[in-house]
This record gives sequence, structure tokens and C-alpha cells, in this order.
Amino acid sequence: MDDRIDRLLGQWLAERPELDCSGLDVVARVQDVARLLRRSEDDALEALDLKMFEYDVLSALRRQGRPYQLPATQLARESMLSSGAMTNRIDGLEERGLVAREPDPQDRRGVLVHLTEAGRELVDRAIEARLHVAAEQLAQLSQLERKALSTGLRKIVLAAD
Repeated sequence: MDDRIDRLLGQWLAERPELDCSGLDVVARVQDVARLLRRSEDDALEALDLKMFEYDVLSALRRQGRPYQLPATQLARESMLSSGAMTNRIDGLEERGLVAREPDPQDRRGVLVHLTEAGRELVDRAIEARLHVAAEQLAQLSQLERKALSTGLRKIVLAAD
């Protein structure tokens, strides 16, 4: 059964038969899958009144283990954000009572950001929702297919880094 990408590639083959579109066969499908997965994740997080950018910050803190905190600068680095963008995200999460700031005893100019109990409970529910969505999305793949796909995608990511 053909999908959107098969039709797209067929059109390019008809118009430009000299082109090798085999790379687009994979890349376009990865892009489509990414959009589908993101949409499903966004829906799952919306049910928790959480946006993906908020989840990213809460998740980075939760993964640290107790006391679930990081310096704001490191949190920005881990999230690949500017310090200004991270400050805005922390402000919003702090207003919601999900994170709190405190002075960093190791750095007079620094700030530590830590999860509140409400933030930890929310991010724990959110990761469960994300895992559920991922399991549903991958249900049609066998464990062997999942492993092969993960291995191939890892190679692409490592080569890009």
C-alpha cells in the first residue's frame, strides 16, 4: 500500500528520473513520523495542562534525581536554550508552582532551579503519558524492528553531532 511519500517519490521519478531519491524516501518518512509523534505527545501533555517546552524543563530536573535541581545555566545548556529563553520558561513554571529558585551556594551570581512537589508529581504523570503514546505509536513494529530502527537513527544522530 502506498503512502504520501511513495506518491511524492513517484512524482519526482516521473519528472526527474535521473535523480536518486532514495535518501528522501527515509528522511521524509522520519519527518512525517516526527510530526505525528509530536502531535500525539502534545495531545497527551495538553490533557495534563502542560506544553512540551515546559515538560522539557521539568523532565531535565526530574532526571537528575534528588534533590531534582540544576543551576539555571546548566538547565539552559541541557535544553539548548539561551539564558534569556530559559529565564522565561522558569518564570512561567515558577508562577505555576512547579519549580522554585534559590541562590546557588557554589556561585554567588548563580541560581539553582528545583522541582517542587507539584512539579515532580506532574512530570511523573507526563513521562507516563509520553511512554504510553510512544508504545501506541510503535505497536505495529516488532521488538526486532524497533531495535533496528533505533540503531539506524542513533547512527544518524551521532554522525550529525
